[in-house]
Amino acid sequence: MRHLSITYQGGLTHTSRSLRELLLVQVQHNGGVVAVAGKMDLAPSKLSEKLAGGDTSGKPRGMTIDELERYIKETGDVSPVHYLIEKFLTCPDAQHAEAIAQFTNLARAMAPLAHSLGIKWP
Repeated sequence: MRHLSITYQGGLTHTSRSLRELLLVQVQHNGGVVAVAGKMDLAPSKLSEKLAGGDTSGKPRGMTIDELERYIKETGDVSPVHYLIEKFLTCPDAQHAEAIAQFTNLARAMAPLAHSLGIKWP
């Protein structure tokens, strides 16, 4: 078994309810549907249907795994992988430890600020 340490900006699962929703946002950040569709060798309308999960007549149109891999390769956007890691591989103990560390850092930052405002801080 191999061990891999990954550093990334967390919170993707808090800002997006699903991988599809994350991709909708990320496509916009990567130049929009037309630019990303061109990189993936898809028509913009087809990419829009896949991101929406269906076409205008209601037929399901999902992005395939191969298309997701092509999106990551062509755009260099690995946030979908980070989303899946955060959603499925982050253990609750690690999340709790991270929250405590963030809280501790905030408390340290608040002390000088409170002092400059004349507030007594422990």
